Amino acid sequence: QVQLVESGGGLVQPGGSLRLSCAVSGSIFKINTMGWYRQAPGKQRELVARITSGGSTNYADSVKGRFTISRDNAKNTVYLQMNNLKPEDTAVYYCNSIIIILGSLYERDYWGQGTQVTVSS
Repeated sequence: QVQLVESGGGLVQPGGSLRLSCAVSGSIFKINTMGWYRQAPGKQRELVARITSGGSTNYADSVKGRFTISRDNAKNTVYLQMNNLKPEDTAVYYCNSIIIILGSLYERDYWGQGTQVTVSS
């Protein structure tokens, strides 16, 4: 019923920038918090950034000052602007959205398929 479609990943040199997008579609009543997570090989999935429906944000310490999360509620889309990328940012990035679907009174998590970000010279 709900799909999260990500775009914008790829290969970039250290110090470069990428902008990830995640568009949500389906039988949606309300989208609450949206966020980005990442998982590097052999490591646990970790929160990168998240943003509430009211615009409040949280960032992992490792990306604070370099990444910016934003959302366009009219387009049901969340973005992650990544600047000054470092090799340690290399990971699969996953879009996450907490959604109440039509006909439901309760929210649940939905996930995108993941997009690869590789930072290397």
